[in-house]
Amino acid sequence: MASVGECPATVSVKDKKLLEVKLGELPSWILMRDFSPSGIFGAFQRGYYRYYNKYINVKKGSISGITMVLACYVLFSYCFSYKHLKHERLRKYH
Repeated sequence: MASVGECPATVSVKDKKLLEVKLGELPSWILMRDFSPSGIFGAFQRGYYRYYNKYINVKKGSISGITMVLACYVLFSYCFSYKHLKHERLRKYH
């Protein structure tokens, strides 16, 4: 453990979380990620388990976890259908 006057041991860029990476280290951090199909699947799986354990699998649950999923669904479906909705909005009805 580092005492008051010492600097803590440096952590490699690969082991840092995204929020801990400085802006100058970001390109090298991105290049060190695993972009193979199994790496991407593992990242989605970790994200799912993290979300599930934080919002769904709790003792005193609320509707917030499911509400976030529904809000994301509404947002993404609106983004996908925006081109069609924009076209319909500009059409004149007479």
